[in-house]
Amino acid sequence: MARPYHWLLFDADDTLFDYQRAEVNALQAVFREFELPLDTRAHALYRAFNHELWLRFEKGEVTGEQIRAQRFTLLFQALQQREPPTLAERYIDHLAEQTTLAPDARETLDALHTTYRLAIITNGMTRVQRTRLARSALAPYISELIISEEVGAAKPAPEIFEYAFARMGHPRKDQVLIIGDSLTSDMQGGARFGIDTCWYNPKHQPRPAQPRLTHQVHALRELIRWLGAKPV
Repeated sequence: MARPYHWLLFDADDTLFDYQRAEVNALQAVFREFELPLDTRAHALYRAFNHELWLRFEKGEVTGEQIRAQRFTLLFQALQQREPPTLAERYIDHLAEQTTLAPDARETLDALHTTYRLAIITNGMTRVQRTRLARSALAPYISELIISEEVGAAKPAPEIFEYAFARMGHPRKDQVLIIGDSLTSDMQGGARFGIDTCWYNPKHQPRPAQPRLTHQVHALRELIRWLGAKPV
């Protein structure tokens, strides 16, 4: 039985939302809109550039605005093509429309929300995160949505956790659990801030020695039994 937490802090992308599918759908939509071919190489290049930029974002080396612009600039340079001037912004619009959830996300939050207060803490972009959550089936369960772009700090920095705790009414640290898929942002940030961590590890990757993990689950529905909630 887990500690009697009061708040559960969930990551958004690749934890509650299926970001991989959202990315594919949004890329296909925006390339189709601009009548451009999207092949396997172009998608792989985009994913590599995007991933590297988000890792740099976690370290405070680039801003969200720079990510929006640079990932497509780098992609079209690699493809030796001219980048349409509004493609990067239209991609954000398409991404915000993607509300596909991770497996068991809705059922898990439905079971947990009667016992715990639920929040999302994300390094995503405001235009995507607020629009997507409002359109999704998860909106009724979420009490607070903390977005790095609005805070001016990103996980794993303590400032975003301090902001989240203020929004949650300053609970004790032992009353809060963070749940997410990223070792470098979610788990590292939670461990550094002194709260319990639960690694969402659907790919069954080896459990690392660092950062410190309180628990791990391979499916979101495992949280229901571990946290003592009743399935609905």
